[in-house]
Amino acid sequence: MQAECIPISALPGTTKLFRDFAEGSAENTRLLRRWYPHEPFSMEWAKHAPEFSVKHRALLADALHAQVTEFGGGEAALANVEKLRKGAAAVVTGQQVALFGGPLLTLLKAATAVRKAQDATKVSGREHVPVFWLATEDHDLAEVDQVALATKQGVETINLDLRADQPLPVGGIRVDDGSGALTSALERASELLEWAPVADWLREFYGAFDATLASAFGKLLTRLFAKQGLVVMDASTRAFHALGAKALRGAIEQAEELEAALIVRSKELEDAGYHAQVKVDAGMSLLFLISANEDGEKVRLSLRRGAGGEWKAGAKTYSASELLTILEAEPERLSPNALLRAVFQDAILPTAAYIGGPAEIAYFAQSAVVYEKILGRVTPVLPRLSATLLEPAIAQTMAVHEVSLLQVFEAKTAEELAVRLGARAMPIEGKRKIAAVGNAMDAELTALTEYMGAMSADLGRSAGVSANKMRYQMSRLRRMAAAFEVQKEASLLKHAKAIMLNVYPDGHLQERLLAGVGFVAKHGENLSALLVEHAGQECPGHRVIAL
Repeated sequence: MQAECIPISALPGTTKLFRDFAEGSAENTRLLRRWYPHEPFSMEWAKHAPEFSVKHRALLADALHAQVTEFGGGEAALANVEKLRKGAAAVVTGQQVALFGGPLLTLLKAATAVRKAQDATKVSGREHVPVFWLATEDHDLAEVDQVALATKQGVETINLDLRADQPLPVGGIRVDDGSGALTSALERASELLEWAPVADWLREFYGAFDATLASAFGKLLTRLFAKQGLVVMDASTRAFHALGAKALRGAIEQAEELEAALIVRSKELEDAGYHAQVKVDAGMSLLFLISANEDGEKVRLSLRRGAGGEWKAGAKTYSASELLTILEAEPERLSPNALLRAVFQDAILPTAAYIGGPAEIAYFAQSAVVYEKILGRVTPVLPRLSATLLEPAIAQTMAVHEVSLLQVFEAKTAEELAVRLGARAMPIEGKRKIAAVGNAMDAELTALTEYMGAMSADLGRSAGVSANKMRYQMSRLRRMAAAFEVQKEASLLKHAKAIMLNVYPDGHLQERLLAGVGFVAKHGENLSALLVEHAGQECPGHRVIAL
């Protein structure tokens, strides 16, 4: 298996903040080090994992053991839980519980956590365990109720059309609402996966009685990384919330101080030309309150603070002391928002490093101030493996046409890529003639424009405009010749469509759109090990992996 590495800055759709974080920015080095105290591609973090009490570790391990067993974890995962009991550090990542495992990036995150845990164990001599945090308390149901699988003609999105009239935590929502949508979705997914073994896993986990988005996702991910001992956890339970009570209490008791610090940090980001991932304004809080609605469903309501110090969730008002009472008796009713979530996580786990995608890393620039004020430390955040996987046939087609992934990104559409393939396919004599005329014309137009500009500035500007029009017509002639080749050779458009569908589907990075289970269907359980192999430090960019 071969791989190449391309810069993060060459990827479409990346933010300036993430590019500067991943590649280093001489201009903003001082600010970046304030927001991100740890180097993204150093292993120094492995030597400074936090310590937890024996009692905390025992409670953590007991809760994890029960959950890993529920998710069907095997010997490797249970052994890793016991390592946490005995003093191991954790390398953590996480993701929303998207239908059928979600996009490929889910597997890339898990693989990176596994690899970094392995590397940290070797570097430090202290055991490090990979942990995958299920974001079950989020309430954006539409975002998780979908998965995209490639067909021969395009990309097909499968969903269950799950509905919630109020903001329910998505993890506990049942996947079978009795409408028959689940049966249809499993049948269609199995067809697209060509009835590979992973299709049986989907039917087993999602078709189980009382299966929820969280339980099915957790079982699937546990199975995919069983050999690596990935510990999958859903922290929405009372036991885990009790362990993370320090972060939840801090969000209540230090609310004003945290708000002020976040407003300052957000302004720093914007003044430096970056973006603040979360808008922070007066009265905001870092918490949601989970309450039962009229139907007994658990609804996640945003908590906001009033000028008089009261807290409001929906139509009800609470004092800070009332919220602290709820935290003491029913800690699972207090849920962290995006800026507190990672801090809450690291109050529970002995996290040595967190593996994040571009958006999560942007969150960390703001949440670093929350870390400092509540935990007194900032957890190192590392970029996950970013990769495009090339199937053998696609890799061969790209090699034949001498087209790179970056050229695919630049083309944006199959039609434009086909024109580029047509230009390459032109007879060498035609290429030479067009190139010779184009070069000669460009040189003469440049000389003429300079000459006329010396006569008069206005005349020079007019000459420049006319010259550009002539160059445009020459470029148009090149495209016409390339388009003729595409018409003459029908396979060029067919090849362009196949390349685009596989590596840049619908104008999206493959890892962000196509389902991870689609690749598992073709390459089996060995895919997890292959991704772990490529999730090391040697490529501080985007990997192009020929399978």
